[in-house]
Amino acid sequence: MYKILIRPLFFLLDPERVHHISFKLIKFTSKIGLGSIYRSLFLVKDKRLEREVFGLKFENPVGLAAGFDKNAALYNELANFGFGFIEIGTLTPKPQDGNPKKRLFRLKADKAIINRMGFNNKGVFEAVEQLKKEHKVLIGGNIGKNKITPNEDAIKDYLVCFDALFDHVDYFVVNVSSPNTPGLRELQDKKPLTALLKELKTQNEKYTKKRNGVNKPILLKIAPDLTDAQLLDIIDIVAVTKIDGIIATNTTIARENLKSDLVDTEEKGGLSGKPLAKRSTEVIRFLAEKSNKAFPIIGVGGIHSAEDAIEKLEAGADLIQLWTGFIYEGPALVKQINKAILDKGIV
Repeated sequence: MYKILIRPLFFLLDPERVHHISFKLIKFTSKIGLGSIYRSLFLVKDKRLEREVFGLKFENPVGLAAGFDKNAALYNELANFGFGFIEIGTLTPKPQDGNPKKRLFRLKADKAIINRMGFNNKGVFEAVEQLKKEHKVLIGGNIGKNKITPNEDAIKDYLVCFDALFDHVDYFVVNVSSPNTPGLRELQDKKPLTALLKELKTQNEKYTKKRNGVNKPILLKIAPDLTDAQLLDIIDIVAVTKIDGIIATNTTIARENLKSDLVDTEEKGGLSGKPLAKRSTEVIRFLAEKSNKAFPIIGVGGIHSAEDAIEKLEAGADLIQLWTGFIYEGPALVKQINKAILDKGIV
């Protein structure tokens, strides 16, 4: 039904407008009691799907990537589509509008999206208010810095978000890999990244003791455009800082072998979807092999089928996330992946 009826209608409209419409529809239909129907249609309940990764128990290994529910407005409703975890954000200390519109583009011939949203969000404290509701699902908090914050002060922004979210999310993701905030990817360099992650680990230990809480896993989300040498640096940084894992990968600035019109493919921003699948899997495999699987990996990028998901798991991912694939293929994709995992005995 989604690909035959709903998607063609949605794809007639501006992508960002469709995002807001779909949010309203999901919220409205959930309020009138369709949430339980969604769960019956899309949720696969099976103990064999459960995963324990970085100290957390996931009901299944398929998550929704950051960027869809930026402001933590719809995480419980989205969980009804069968996700094992939801990642909110990217959140910044202060609200910001992001980049000027138009900033979201479909490349239908490639099953891809280009976005240059620019961390548009209502700010971390607005998200905290939303997160005070009971959670039906594990929540990851993806954090970044405000556009106006210079890189030399970036640590302060990440600490503000970390402090605000600490009691409300199950794990953290440090986003230094978005191509849509000027200079942000410079924070992936070994020296500034090590300093940032060490500071967050120190604060994590302090908050855990002070609040009598549980240590919150810290993950790093990396770009697919890193060289092998830079990926080896990432492995070293994980070992030195003792963070809990990697998300591979964010969107790419590469524009290779695309079928869509040049007017679309030359838009600035990060590319996601099918064209990213091969490279993101290569990064996962490289990290898993070169580190001797020393840390967990969440695989994301170009997952549009159960086969795509299995490929990432077999390359070394412990969990996977969807975003563009969820938009193109619909919520049935979550169920298809979980059933394929069971059928292939990947437990």
